[in-house]
Amino acid sequence: MVQIILASNSPRRKKIMTDLGLDFEIIPSKYDEKLETDEFSYDLIEDLATQKALDVVRRVDNDKIVLGADTVVVLHNKILGKPHNKENAFKMLKALSGNTHSVVTSLCGINTHTNRASLISTTSYVRFTEWSDEMIYNYIDNFSPLDKAGSYGIQELPKGYLDKYEGSFENIVGLDTNAVKQVLEQLGYKQQVSNVLKT
Repeated sequence: MVQIILASNSPRRKKIMTDLGLDFEIIPSKYDEKLETDEFSYDLIEDLATQKALDVVRRVDNDKIVLGADTVVVLHNKILGKPHNKENAFKMLKALSGNTHSVVTSLCGINTHTNRASLISTTSYVRFTEWSDEMIYNYIDNFSPLDKAGSYGIQELPKGYLDKYEGSFENIVGLDTNAVKQVLEQLGYKQQVSNVLKT
């Protein structure tokens, strides 16, 4: 039986995969995801997701489907990665305040038995309310912005911080459920989890 490997240590991605009812193992990618530019392009993010998956593919045997993903927050075509410190997080959140930004997650699946690959990118849109400096400091002090792209997690925003979002909520969290289903189907996994994929 083909086994699913999630090449990510993200607790948010783990929860999304678990909520889908999938049986999977976590083997974090060791790929250095440092970006050479902050200019956004789908090619750049899709390559990161692919390289993350390939890093784990090289370390496992056959009969595996490895899923690698990369999520970025994009404002004015600039990528906002994970903040280096609280000061950096403040600047990012200040820039996002009152503005609409996009969240892009690229998901690459590789079947180690067939050597087939599937790649899907999903884009959602998020708009914050106007955040005062006090609101920004409150978020930084009471949540964990340093391990999240764009310095925030939509699932933990306090009341009054989010204006609206469009598209997949799970994609903003870190992994679009429809993308997972499509990638698994394209890699031949649908017979084994047909009850999951139809939900």
